[in-house]
Amino acid sequence: MDVLVLTVSTLVVFAWALFSARLSRADLTAPIVFVLVGVALSAAADLDLAEPGGGLGGTVKVLAEVTLVWVLFADASRVGLRELRSDLGLYGRLLGLGLPLTIALGTGLAAWLFDGLGVWLALLVGAALAPTDAALGAAVMTDPAVPPRVRRVLNVESGLNDGIATPVVAVAIAGAAAGAHGAATPGAALIDLAIGAGVGIGAGLAGGYAMRTARRRGWASADFAGPGVLALALAVYAGTLWLDGNGFVAAFVAGLAFGHAAGRGGAREVFYVEQTAGLVSLLTWLLFGAVAVPVVAGQAGWRTLAYALLSLTVIRMLPVALVLIGSGLRAPTVAFVGWFGPRGLASVIFAMLALEEIAGAAAGQAVAVIGLTVLLSVFAHGLTGKPFARMYGTETAGDHPAVRKLTR
Repeated sequence: MDVLVLTVSTLVVFAWALFSARLSRADLTAPIVFVLVGVALSAAADLDLAEPGGGLGGTVKVLAEVTLVWVLFADASRVGLRELRSDLGLYGRLLGLGLPLTIALGTGLAAWLFDGLGVWLALLVGAALAPTDAALGAAVMTDPAVPPRVRRVLNVESGLNDGIATPVVAVAIAGAAAGAHGAATPGAALIDLAIGAGVGIGAGLAGGYAMRTARRRGWASADFAGPGVLALALAVYAGTLWLDGNGFVAAFVAGLAFGHAAGRGGAREVFYVEQTAGLVSLLTWLLFGAVAVPVVAGQAGWRTLAYALLSLTVIRMLPVALVLIGSGLRAPTVAFVGWFGPRGLASVIFAMLALEEIAGAAAGQAVAVIGLTVLLSVFAHGLTGKPFARMYGTETAGDHPAVRKLTR
């Protein structure tokens, strides 16, 4: 059965490569297609992939971890200092104030709606659903009707907020696991985070400067530089685990350091990591449809649906609106930035890791909340990308260029 699942999954990836442009014109994004394929595959083969030791349970965990490592590294490494400086005030508002406020609101709502979750699982839900994924609104990121500055802000926010939320998720999982079966405590998780940050800085700077030197002196082959950086990201993750640190934080910090140290040529090398991460992301979405959707179907109730709807609207849009007061952005832009905060790959992987690490019905409830929110986001943001981008472009098209530059 494992071979059949692998065969079908890889053929679907090939089919997507053949017809992706045509399907995208029909507002069908990759997450939508692969989630639906995963649901169909699970139902047709009668698989229970979420069972530990059964089906593809071990494969799911490994794929989720590797995907998150490459996504964190690639997202962090492509955020240049020049981009950050150009709108530093906006990023400070969205990431320094908006993200913590989103986590706090999400945690409070989860604790209030679901009595059995407890503090740590409520924090897990709030933190896992705080990061955004610009890939789910791909039409927005490529639509010329959306000003470049707005697209850049959404892209940089998406690239950084998953890495910033990762430590909070790690502490929440450790706290929930400790309560369930005496696992590592949140205090130990904080030490793990410090180790991960230290390893990430050292390895990222060393790797970046080494690649820059090898490129300048003609030692490095262009054919193997990309795979080398791909391996560096995994080496940072594995080495940090060996040192009992947090490998995900290490991968994110290493990406930031590598992007700074590698110079302009590093963008080409990181592009290979992005391409590879894109491939495994497709498989992760497929497994999300096969693994998480059945959990959601078995656990979801009106409270779960209410939380998911509020998470995609009030919990995201209210903090964005509050922190952007006085920023000079007009109301249509604030609403547009607030709405296009899709919950995507990082949230999926956090849920899969929680499913592996934490036992009990409460953990299943937390995963169901995260899963349903992401599932709704896949369709809501995927299908509204093009029409909302056009509406926003029409709304702001009459702005004077000088005003548009300041307020968009």
